[in-house]
Order: sequence, then C-alpha cells, then structure tokens
Amino acid sequence: MSSVAVLTQESFAEHRSGLAQQEVKVAALNSEEENDPPTYKDAFPPLPEKAACLETAQEPAGAWSKIRPIKASVITQVFHVPLEERKYKDMNQFGEGEQAKICLDIMQKTGAHLELSLAKDQGLSIMVSGKLEAVMKARKEIVARLQTQASATVAIPKEHHRFVIGKNGEKLQDLELKTATKIQIPRPDDPSNQIKITGTKEGIEKARHEILLISAEQDKRAVERLDVDKVYHPFIAGPFNKLVSEIMQETGTRINIPPPSINKTEIVFTGEKEQLAQAVARIKKIYEEKKKKTTTIAVEVKKSQHKYVIGPKGNSLQEILEKTGVSVEIPPTDSSSETVILRGEPEKLGQALTEVYAKANSFTVSSVSAPSWLHRFIIGKKGQNLAKITQQMPKVHIEFTEGEDKITLEGPTEDVNVAQEQIEVMVKDLINRMDYVEISVDHKFHRHLIGKNGANINRIKDQYKVSVRIPPDNEKSNLIRIEGDPQGVHQAKKELLELASRMENERTKDLIIEQRFHRTIIGQKGERIREIRDKFPEVIINFPDPAHKSDIVQLRGPKNEVEKCTKYMQKMVADLVENSFSISVPIFKQFHKNIIGKGGANIKKIREESNTKIDLPAENSNSETIIITGKRANCEAARHRILSIQKELADITEVEVSIPSKLHNSLIGAKGRFIRSIMEECGGVHIHFPTEGSGSDTVTIRGPAQDVEKAKKQLLHLAEEKEAQVTIECTIPQKFHRSIMGPKGSRIQQITRDYGVQIKFPDREENPAPATEPAMQENGEESGEGKEAKEADPTSPKKCDIIIISGRREKCEAAKEALQALVPVTTEVEVPFDLHRYIIGQKGSGIRKMMDEFEVNIQVPAPELRSDVISITGLAANLDRAKAGLLERVKELQAEQEDRALRSFKLTVTVDPKYHPKIIGRKGAVITQIRTEHEVNIQFPDKDDDNQSQDQITITGYEKNTEAARDAIMKIVGELEQMVSEDVTLDHRVHARIIGARGKAIRKIMDEFKVDIRFPQSGASDPNCVTVTGLPDNVEEAIDHILNLEEEYLADVVDNEAMQVYMKPSAHEESKAPSKGFVVRDAPWAAGSNEKAPDMSSSEDFPSFGAQVAPKTLPWGPKR
Repeated sequence: MSSVAVLTQESFAEHRSGLAQQEVKVAALNSEEENDPPTYKDAFPPLPEKAACLETAQEPAGAWSKIRPIKASVITQVFHVPLEERKYKDMNQFGEGEQAKICLDIMQKTGAHLELSLAKDQGLSIMVSGKLEAVMKARKEIVARLQTQASATVAIPKEHHRFVIGKNGEKLQDLELKTATKIQIPRPDDPSNQIKITGTKEGIEKARHEILLISAEQDKRAVERLDVDKVYHPFIAGPFNKLVSEIMQETGTRINIPPPSINKTEIVFTGEKEQLAQAVARIKKIYEEKKKKTTTIAVEVKKSQHKYVIGPKGNSLQEILEKTGVSVEIPPTDSSSETVILRGEPEKLGQALTEVYAKANSFTVSSVSAPSWLHRFIIGKKGQNLAKITQQMPKVHIEFTEGEDKITLEGPTEDVNVAQEQIEVMVKDLINRMDYVEISVDHKFHRHLIGKNGANINRIKDQYKVSVRIPPDNEKSNLIRIEGDPQGVHQAKKELLELASRMENERTKDLIIEQRFHRTIIGQKGERIREIRDKFPEVIINFPDPAHKSDIVQLRGPKNEVEKCTKYMQKMVADLVENSFSISVPIFKQFHKNIIGKGGANIKKIREESNTKIDLPAENSNSETIIITGKRANCEAARHRILSIQKELADITEVEVSIPSKLHNSLIGAKGRFIRSIMEECGGVHIHFPTEGSGSDTVTIRGPAQDVEKAKKQLLHLAEEKEAQVTIECTIPQKFHRSIMGPKGSRIQQITRDYGVQIKFPDREENPAPATEPAMQENGEESGEGKEAKEADPTSPKKCDIIIISGRREKCEAAKEALQALVPVTTEVEVPFDLHRYIIGQKGSGIRKMMDEFEVNIQVPAPELRSDVISITGLAANLDRAKAGLLERVKELQAEQEDRALRSFKLTVTVDPKYHPKIIGRKGAVITQIRTEHEVNIQFPDKDDDNQSQDQITITGYEKNTEAARDAIMKIVGELEQMVSEDVTLDHRVHARIIGARGKAIRKIMDEFKVDIRFPQSGASDPNCVTVTGLPDNVEEAIDHILNLEEEYLADVVDNEAMQVYMKPSAHEESKAPSKGFVVRDAPWAAGSNEKAPDMSSSEDFPSFGAQVAPKTLPWGPKR
C-alpha cells in the first residue's frame, strides 16, 4: 500500500504562513458565513523583480528565495550505441585501436570532451560534454563513424527540394545537425525526386518526418502555368504593368509574365489554391476577350525611327497602350524589317496609328561638318562649351566620331535645328581663328621634348597658347600635332624643331669604371661630381644604382662635349687605379707602438713622406698585418721604412725559400689552415707568399733566427710531401654517390680519416650531354693524344661519374678499394603479389622497419604491374641478411593467410525469427556468451532489409567452432519449441502486488519457475487475462503459485473495501454543502470572460493520487 498526502485548505494555509511569515486569511470549514476569499497575488506572491532585489537586499527572505537563474554554457549528453549497431565490436581493443583514434579525432575536430564506457549488454555509452554547438557536432560525428549506418529514401515533389535546402543551404545543415544524419538531395538537373537519408534508424525517422513536414507546408501552395500567345501579354500586363499588379494585389497570387525580350509564352501563377484559381480565371477572361475583339494593321516606319516609337525604357509604347488600349509590336533590332504591327480594337487603331507617327517624327537626326581636330575645341575644357548647348536642349544627343569630320545631332526636330545653328557658328569662328600643323620628330626624342614631369612641353604650351599632341610611346609614331592661334602654332613649331635637331646631334656613351671607384668619383655629398658637371654643363652623367653592381657609367650630350668628358674621367680613373695599389706588411704586435711613435709622430711622418695611406689593426685585434695603399713605388718605400724600424728593435732574420708556385695554394691550405699552424708552432714567425699570378717561386720567412730555421724545415718538408702526392680517379656511376657518402657524409669522412686522403665528388649532372668529357690523368696532367682518343671512344666514363682521390699513391689506392666496396648491389626475391601490401604495412611502416634493420633499400613493384619480383639494393654484406629476413616475413604472412581462411568459415542456420530475441537474450547476454565461449561471430538478419531472408543466422569462425555454436543455438531453439502458453484469469486488483516495486516480485517468480509472464496492457478487452509461457511443467507450477498469491492478496483487498463502508462522513459534513475547494480572487483565469477557474472536484483536472492504475509492465521488468 502506498501512502498519499492530501493537502487540505487548512494545511495549505499553514504551509503558506510558514513560508511568507504572515497570516493568510482563509474561510473556516465549520463557519456558516463565508468571508471574502484572498486575492490571487496574496495567495501566490509573484517572483521579485530585478530592481526589487537590489532595494530589499538587506531584508529577510520573503515568500520566494531570490535565486538568480544561471544558464550553463557547458552541457552534457549521453549517447548509447547498441551492440547490434556498433561498427567496432572487437572487445579486446576497447580503449585502444580504431575506436579510440576516432574518438580522439572527434574531440580535436569539435572541441567537445568524450568519455566511453561499455554497458552490460556490450552496447557503447558515450558521454559528451561541451558547448551546445560542439556537442551537436560531436553527436553527428559519433553517429557517422561509430554506429553502423542505415539508409532510406523519401520522395517529395522536385519543386519542394529548395525549401528543404533553405537559404545558402542553412536549413539542410541545421536538419543534418539536429538529426545526426547525412541528407543527399538530387541536383536540379537530375529528374529524380528521391531524397536519400543516411544515419541511424532513429535519426532517419526524425529527418524523414521533418522533410515531409516541409513538403506538406509547401503543398498548401499551388503553382499553375497558363499558355498565352506572346502578342496578348501587353494587354494582360496592362500599361506600366498596372493591370497585373492590381490582380496580384486583389488575389494575393504571384503572377510572372516573361519579359518581351524572352521568347516564352507561359505565364506562371504561384499562391494559395483558391486565390490562384481566381487569378487564372481573370487572366483567361482578358485573353479570350482580346482574342475575339482585337484586330491588326501593319505600317512601315523607318528603322532609325523605331527607337523613338519605343521610347526610353519602352515608355512611349506604354503611353500609347494607356491612351488608346492598342499594343504596338516593333520588330527586333537585329531584324531588317521596318514593319510595325498595331493590335487592338478596330475603332481605336486610327488614334494609335496617329500616335505612332507622331512619336516617330518627333525626333530627327542631323549632322554638322567640322574638321575632326576642332572637335575638342568645340567640346571645350571638361565639356564646358558643349554643356551650354545640352543644358538649353537636354533632349538633343550630340555625338562626335573620332577620325570623322562631322558631328551628329539627334533629338526633337526643333531642338536639333537650334543646336545645329549654334554648333555651325562655333565651327565657323574656330576655323577663322585657329590653325594646326604637323611636324615629324623621331619618336625616341619625344620623351626629351616633353622633359622631366612635362616641364619642356608645358612651358611651350603656356608660352605660345597652343595645344601640342605627342603620340604615346607604344604607337611608335613620329607625328607631333600643334593646334591653336596661327602665330603661336608657327613659333611653337620652330622651337620644337630646333630642340629636335639639337637632340639629333647628341650622343650617348657608356664608360666602364669599376664600381669601387664610383663613390670616390662622386665624392662626399656629391662634391667631386658637381665639379665635373660644372666643367661639362651640357653632358648628363648617370651612375648605376649601387644595388645593381654595374660598372657602366652613361654620358649623354653633344658629341664633342661627351668626348672631352670621357677623356677627363678616364684620366681620373687611371689616377685612382695607380693610387689604389695595396701591400700587406706583417709586423710583430709588440712593435706596432714603436712604428706609430709618440702621439702618432712616426706613422704621420712616413705617410707624408711616402704619400701613402697606412692602416694599422686595432689594439684589441689579433691581426699583426699593416696595410699600405698608394702608388706602387711609394708603397714599397713605406714598407721598407716600417720593416727597418722592426729590424732595429729586434733580432729579426729574413730567409727566402724557393718552392714551386703550383704548390703554394696547397701549402697555405683552406683559409690558411696549414700555414697558420706552422707560424704558430714556430714562435709566430711571418711567412709571406708572392701574390697569385705573379709566377714567383720565392717564399719569405721572417722572425727570430732560431724560429725562422725551424719554420723553413717544416715548410720544405710539407712541400716535399705535397710533391709526392698524386691524384687518381675512381669511376662509380653517379646514382650510387649519395649511398657511398652515407648519412651526412659519415662514410666518406671515415675513409678520409682512415687513409689520410682527400676525396672530391663531381657536381651532379641534371641533363647529361651525349658527348663524354675526357677523364683526368694522375697529377692532373693530360696528353693531347689521349684527349682525342677518349673523345672518340663512346665507352669512356662520364665526368659526373668520376670521383677524384688525392694523397700518397698507396693511400689513394686503398681508399679507392674502400669506395668501390661501398657501391650497392641489387638482388631480386620472388614474393607472391598478393602479399606485397602486407610487407609494405600500414603507411609503409613494415617495409621501413626492414630497411632500417638490414640497412638496405627494398623496392616493391607498382600494383598495376602485378609483378612478384621485389628488388633489394644495398651493401653485399647486408643483402643476404635482408633476403633471409624478407623470406621469413613471407612465411609468417602465408601462415596468417591460411589461418584467416580457416577463421572465415561461414555456417548458416535457419531459425524462426520469433525465437531471435530469446537467442539474443536480455541486453545480448545469451548471444554474447555463445560468441565468447565458441570464439565466433554471429550475425542476425537486418529487420529493415527486405531482400535479406529473415530466418537466416550466419555464424563465422573456425569450422569446428561454428558447428559447436550452431548446436548451442539449436539447443535453445529446441527448448523454445517445447514451450507452451496458457492464459490464466487473475483479478486486476492484485496485479500491482504480484508485479511488485519496479517488477522485482514478478522477475523473481519468472526466474524461479523459468517462465515468461505477461500482464494485459491498460485498456485491454480483458483486464484480468495473464499469459504464462514456458515448459509445460513449469507453466503449471507457476500458475498454481500466482493463483495462491491472488487468493492471499484478494483477502486484503476485500478487507479494505469492507472498512471503507464504516468510514462514512460525519452528520455535520453531510448537512454541509459540497466544498468549493480553495478559492482566490483576481486570478489570471478570471481576466477573460471565456475562461474559468479549474474545477478541483474534477477527477479529469485533478486525478487522485490513490487511484489504482493497471501498471504497464514488461516481461523483463521496467525500462531503464
């Protein structure tokens, strides 16, 4: 029995007084006189306003707690994917594998947080947290990627498709997001009306419902097409579209009449069906009436006058239609016909014809003869002259055609005549006082005539009050036209021709001066170049931009002046070259201060006397070299004086050693590495080599006597070693060079260290020439005969294949052998084509692992070749290991393939679909146990697939396992087939007691007797009929048990009913009128005259808490 709390008026009043801390006056039940009931606001005080909250913040809490609602920005939703609909059913991979990767990808894409859990029925529960938009996007992704997809089609009229798509596809996107489906709508050019929906069953149903709703909305609107001859469209539209607009406004129907330019006869109506029918009827009536009453006449009107009949934007035609009710049909502009057709009622055609001729003759075309060069003077500056005429006569159109000696006027006859007179007067005046002349000047001088920013030409224009027209550069024209006052034209012509002749005598010369001297010639702030320009004012000197690294200095001007300027500048450059000789003198750092002298006296004296520039290194610099710049003889003198100072101060010896000049570079080494090591080892002696290209073999060593001798011995020993060195060639095809070098050149560096040699690889040859280059001989020598022979021999090695090895002969030979040992070789292995993709592995991981492990390159043929041969390239030592490893992998894959074939054995079992739910079991428990126990996959038929046989269950796995699983299923089926169903009559009043709270009691009975018990649904014809299903013995026992329970529970029910008889109301309550319940005044429902207060005695408005309701039960207990 459940206890029910009933709220009386008194208890309600007590409850309110406790909340509001004030008395609520209510009518007492035992009072004969009725007091005024409380108002609705007193009984149910409204929630406080925002302002009120602020004012009464310090007051004690009122009737309602002042809690400000907060809308959460982050929401959480849980989605459940049943086992049957899961895409990834492998239980061993839960939390890893493809399913986890997909979830991570969804989280990254949408920004939502996902949590996966596996339910007892092996269904997948996914909790998604985040902002609403992110959660909806994540849901769509989950459905698409983790749930098996079904598809369905829905057919709606083709014209409704655009309403499903919505503006810019927004409606479709919203629908897809809301239903978590993919909706495919056929393209406009596709005649199909089928919309395809892909997603879960639930999503498909939702999307289908929404699409049909949209279509149903559009079905209320109708579309009709009416075929009306094109010639009657003007009558239906009416003048200025007034008639059709009126019909549209009255009927609320949209009417689309095709424009005259489109050759369509169909008028389209869109709107509500009834109103649309009215509009169509009215249009049809107009059409039929005009067909009967109208007739036509044809008249000839000049083609040039057609546009006047039409008028601007067709206004003239509309005016005629409005005045006379006659339609005027003009032939198209591309037609040569001059026939104009008038269509209307016979009595109105005469008036319309008059109007047509009036419009045609209201305009005229005239022309004025005027030389084309005067046109711009007639137009005036910014069109000022022409504006005066057009303002007076705005309807006149004046047209100037370039190159033609006439002006065309078009407009109303009277206005055209006035404008013509005015233009003729203007032309006559201009011819009398204007003149023009054309002169020929080579176009290459035009820019010089114009001057910088137009300075020259603007001066001539202003000075002589003329207009000078110079053709643009791209025309390459020599003609220059001068227009204006005859005297001004003559003077301008004279000056321009003088300028042109002067330019023809000009010469441009390019002078080559090394860029390093440019700054010196220009001087500080341009002082020196200004002097040169003052000396040769008619010569323009242009230096190149320093960024261009150019040595060309351009001189332009009169021929003689350019020659003089060239000689002057060449002499200046020669002096600069002579004074720019430079010599380096190594002086020990400790003697630099003595060379400088007190207050720089010594160095200043040497500079002045030798007329040289002497630069010493900074004190904190490690350099010991002093640089002397000036004339050669002066530099030598300064050098001698500086060295003599050093000699006086220290015991310095100077020795000269003869070493062949060809060895100098190799002795110095890269960036002076070798020579610097000797100098440092021998106490900082100075070793001076002659300048490159001088041909001298003399090397000077300067320093303390003992150190000089030591340095001399080391230098000569090194020279002997260098002379003993040879250079040999090692020919290896260029394609192997990278492999020989190894990662970051590690292999080649190892060989150079091990053998003490230098190895030089040739430059890569992108497009090798057919002719081969001659190979170098040892020591870099080559004979003419050998060269010719090699050029003639096609088998001679390519230059790009030759590696040069330098060092002692025996070391070079050993290094050559080591290089050749690094040349990779290739072997081929037969591997069945169908195993290639497994050898490559996912994204090439398998083949990469093997290549790294065996240090080889493995090349798999392209799939289209279908070849079984795999090539392995690498060092000979690694090839055997790699080949063995590859064949071992092939054996593994073949074993896996055989096992896969055994595991893919399929067995089909025919089982009546009514037993399928029992085989699956509650939350898939039974079928999961069979799958796990026998290690098989069991697939039930898809209920929605009509093509699939519904009684076929497919079992996949090892043959032995599938047979065991089949036997297990058939055993269950056998048991189910033995079951019987019996109906038993149980009083409906005890059903709830037998079922128990949340079906706990009935589940216990079903489990105990191994039966299925089903109770009737609410509203069933026989509410007392209960069905028990199971094995015959079990059914009998279960029926006996529940009948015993019925007897026990019925006794309680009868006792309760008997007690109710004695619990009658008191005499006082009997005499009292029925209670009206709780009553308030000024309630919201009393505001409207049609509304009334809810009836508290009505069981429909206020159903009783204690009423017995037949519970809706399921055999497996309540749904969760």
